[in-house]
Amino acid sequence: MSNTAAGASDFAGAGNNPAGVSYGSFGYRTYVLISLTIVYTFNFVDRILISVVSVPIINEFELSQFEFGLLSGIGFALFYTLLGIPIANLSEKVSRKLIIGICVILWSAATVLCGFTVGFVTLLLARMLVGIGEAGCTPPANSMISDYYAPLARPTALGIYAMGVTAGGVLAQVFGGFILDVFTWREAFIFVGAPGILLGIVFLLTVKEPPRGYSDPPGTPKVERVSFSVALAEIFSKRTFWVMTAGATVAAFAGYALVGLQPQHVVFTHGFTPGETALMFMAPVGLAGTLGAFLGGYLTQQASRTSATAATWVPGLAFLVCAPLYASAFMVADSTWMLVLLMVASVLQYFYLGAQYNIAQAVVSLRVRATSIAILLFVVNLIGYGVGPPALGIVADTMTSGWIAASSYAGQITATCSLTDPALSAELVEACRNARAHGVQWACVTATCLFAFAGLFFLLSGRTFGRDLFVNQTSPEASRA
Repeated sequence: MSNTAAGASDFAGAGNNPAGVSYGSFGYRTYVLISLTIVYTFNFVDRILISVVSVPIINEFELSQFEFGLLSGIGFALFYTLLGIPIANLSEKVSRKLIIGICVILWSAATVLCGFTVGFVTLLLARMLVGIGEAGCTPPANSMISDYYAPLARPTALGIYAMGVTAGGVLAQVFGGFILDVFTWREAFIFVGAPGILLGIVFLLTVKEPPRGYSDPPGTPKVERVSFSVALAEIFSKRTFWVMTAGATVAAFAGYALVGLQPQHVVFTHGFTPGETALMFMAPVGLAGTLGAFLGGYLTQQASRTSATAATWVPGLAFLVCAPLYASAFMVADSTWMLVLLMVASVLQYFYLGAQYNIAQAVVSLRVRATSIAILLFVVNLIGYGVGPPALGIVADTMTSGWIAASSYAGQITATCSLTDPALSAELVEACRNARAHGVQWACVTATCLFAFAGLFFLLSGRTFGRDLFVNQTSPEASRA
């Protein structure tokens, strides 16, 4: 009871309704929340679909792993990352529902265009357009939810919205896999992207723009605005923030690379079709990751009752354990054991998702929290999402070329060989598969080893977490300690 009262007093300076008033009727704001969650789900479906259909694309365009890494990594992440902060600033000035609706239509149309591309360059341009559109989703959506829901109801509302991340990943595997079993990768992009255009139109026509600050309680003090340079100076003074960010970036570097490489490993090494891979392997692994995100937050919350640094060591230890499990998954010959190991490792991999936001906000003052999250996401997305896939693609290409050079097929096939090339004999197609499998396997093992380094960074951040914790800096007793 006392915790609730304390939380309410943080939001309200005075007034008979310290919890604030949510905007609109219960039914309507529930509709808006569901609409935003569906939008966010489509955001991730369209983003991840390219990894589901990776093998057919690589075969048709005869791409290297580096080139595919550009498509799934920096090709999307560059504009998605660079435009995130400007769009967040724009959403403070213009209609947020308009930004979201237009961007849904834009990225959905760009996803459809991916199905009409004729080569690497045109697909790369279409992926960039997807990234531009998707940059306009999360910042205004979070802002709208904060105005529709009173402070005490926001955590639940934002938690429901965040389900779009894992739901989108799983649905991309399910729908993409089903479509691939019946149609082509081009039709997968068209069939998955087209409904988003309709969703954007319905969103624009049915969702109302809420008054800014409507749900804040009476007397809520406005957070002091500071310049970006002042905010950056405070963040730079927090060693914990940067050590943790290094860990989160390394985790994203490996994790986003694995999103594209794992399906290829299943196809090339274990002989399943892309559709079977999506439905039988990647969808269960995605569900395991969803469990991991929840379980990591729950265990951290429980451990925090007795340990002030739980947010650093719970994900840190999880990363150290998941690294050898992941590596083992890519080395076993039995596909069932591979799936079991992948699912267990995936649960542990996602323990850090909530912790990274918790740490980033805990070590800075209230006026700088939004900026700290923006900088965290900027670094993680640009380096982790943008560079990870092409960098591990280079590892795969190098290992594939090495296998070919050491074999009797040197000069007959290359690292960009296609399993569907009619000019290759059955023997050369099998050699191409084995070469691709070797390269992808060792790229996956390399990526999983990086999780151990991510774990070490999180553990190291715990050494300064207590000192950098903002509440400790405002407590004379804590300072003397």
